[in-house]
Amino acid sequence: MSRRALRRLRGEQRGQEPLGPSALQFDFHDEDDAEEEGPKRGPGGRQTRGAGKEGVRVNNRFELINIEDLEEGLVLNGERSDSLFTDTVVSGSKRRSQSGSAEPEKDGEVADRTASLEQSNMSGKLRKKKKKQKSKKNTTGETSENGLEDIDRILERIEDNSGPHHPGPPPLSSKKQVLYVEHRHLNPDTELKRYFGARAVLGEQRPRQRQRVYPKCTWLTTPKSTWPRYTKPGLSMRLLESKKGLSCFAFEHSEEYQQTQHKFLAAVESMEPNNIVVLLQTSPYHVDSLLQLSDACRFQEDQEMARDLIERALYSMECAFHPLFSLTNGTCRLDYRRPENRSFYLALYKQMSFLEKRGCPRTALEYCKLILSLEPDEDPLCMLLLIDHLALRARNYEYLIRLFQEWEAHRNLSQLPNFAFSVPLAYFLLSQQADLPDQELSSAREKASLLVRQALFMFPGALMPLLEYCSVRPDAAVASHCFFGPSAEISQPPALSQLVSLYLGRSHFLWKEPATMSWLEENVREVLQAVDAGDPAVEECESRRKVLYQCAPRNIHRHVVLSEIKEAVAALPPDVTTQSVMGFDPLPPLDTIYSYVRPERLSPVSHGNTIALFFRSLLPNYTAEGERPEDGGAEGLDHIQGLNRLMLAVRDMMATFHFHDLEVPREDHAEGDGEWD
Repeated sequence: MSRRALRRLRGEQRGQEPLGPSALQFDFHDEDDAEEEGPKRGPGGRQTRGAGKEGVRVNNRFELINIEDLEEGLVLNGERSDSLFTDTVVSGSKRRSQSGSAEPEKDGEVADRTASLEQSNMSGKLRKKKKKQKSKKNTTGETSENGLEDIDRILERIEDNSGPHHPGPPPLSSKKQVLYVEHRHLNPDTELKRYFGARAVLGEQRPRQRQRVYPKCTWLTTPKSTWPRYTKPGLSMRLLESKKGLSCFAFEHSEEYQQTQHKFLAAVESMEPNNIVVLLQTSPYHVDSLLQLSDACRFQEDQEMARDLIERALYSMECAFHPLFSLTNGTCRLDYRRPENRSFYLALYKQMSFLEKRGCPRTALEYCKLILSLEPDEDPLCMLLLIDHLALRARNYEYLIRLFQEWEAHRNLSQLPNFAFSVPLAYFLLSQQADLPDQELSSAREKASLLVRQALFMFPGALMPLLEYCSVRPDAAVASHCFFGPSAEISQPPALSQLVSLYLGRSHFLWKEPATMSWLEENVREVLQAVDAGDPAVEECESRRKVLYQCAPRNIHRHVVLSEIKEAVAALPPDVTTQSVMGFDPLPPLDTIYSYVRPERLSPVSHGNTIALFFRSLLPNYTAEGERPEDGGAEGLDHIQGLNRLMLAVRDMMATFHFHDLEVPREDHAEGDGEWD
């Protein structure tokens, strides 16, 4: 280090007397304080050179290399280091003033002193950083502790105001709603991953996702690369009203979509699936066409194609959702009386059926909750006849029990045979689980036995068919008893027989376990003992059966038609079986709300055109020229092509005709007569 730098450290300058402690004006600040204060400016507005290093004039910038380190170290050491440095400088100046000589100290001593000073400054710097970190931690810890203390004080005040706290079950408002739908359970891959692992499920889908060109994220389906490119078909959704926390929505058809809908209805009347295929080539995302063609593929046992068409229909409708429409909160409503909304109901139901057959009952249960949440009061597809079956298949016994407990008061679920038998079965299966305490297991077993005895009192005609489904031969005492004998099944009303057939045809296999059968046998014997003892519950249940099950509502008939269970379909009344049931709209409500009406087609009989009527009987697609009031000049080519097809069909028909000449005797008869002679 040069002599000039040492003089700078001691505060000396050439040609001056030694400086006192007041002459050395180092303004030590932390870096944070310096940033907050900013650069100091002179009286003229200019920034002074060496701001932040007052009292030190610099002629050579390389002289401040070690001075900066010293400044930082001194500041970091705090007050003690400042006083020490000042004392050192003052003592040095005093000694030099007393001696009166200008002899400098030796270079070795000065260098050692400077090195020790630098080391102390560096160590002080590290200690200062640690102190800052500790202070920050202490500050955050103190604030968090203060926040927790404030929260505890607030809770104590609330408890003091409300009185002593009594432990109990949480209120229903704190729980999720019964019809709350979770997005992750709408994806069947979530359930399949739990069964088979992610690698087995997503192994084939990962390379396909890179080629995906569908930017919209959907919850109900995953778009496939094999689908046609999506363009808006004219389907939209609007908000009708919002009241009492519920939002009512409705799908809308544009004019172009309405024209496509009219063409679809004409194609359905033609009874030719190829016409629907031609329509889908021009409108690949028309929902009703996709639903109807899916049924045709399913009847031809092409399940994969049928499921793909349903997924495409769901994708088309989900792309038309209103921004406020939610699938999960259970407060959005769709009126089934509007034909535009029915397509969404039916698409969800068919997708749910495919998921159940695919082995995804948990996902199917979520779809069932979604359908029920769209209109829970009216329940147009009567999903209450199915939700218990899906909950048992998914082994979600707690959900079924909770639904029964919350809805029994205002929906009388115990009057439905499916709930009357499924809820005690859920309690019994819950009592078979080993991970529950013994007290809960015993209480669940007692509750199951009590409820199944009530179900047998109310629906005695369901026992013998159930045992027959399960291939179990009943005991002679049970089979010969009048309460469970053939008379019990014959005497029940037709509407009740339909409900029992629907439940047993769908859920009989859930009772085939040996433990379940032995438990059922015990309760059947207890019911017989109560009947022989003259229990008043027998007469009470009999009178209720005669009053409650006189006629089934239309939504139950609609559910039976969609379920396609043979035993239940056979029990439908004649007024339902004689109607024409369309797959895209089975048994529409009698109070339908139409937003637009299909234009009436002119009948050829009204014109007295017998030839046109004859051609229509040959080709259902044939339409006379006078029956096209809405056609323009652009459809003239289609009309000519239709006439050409008609002429070809007539030629083929004439070619198949054979005429026999009755006057000329046939040779085969003559030869036959000769042989007999």
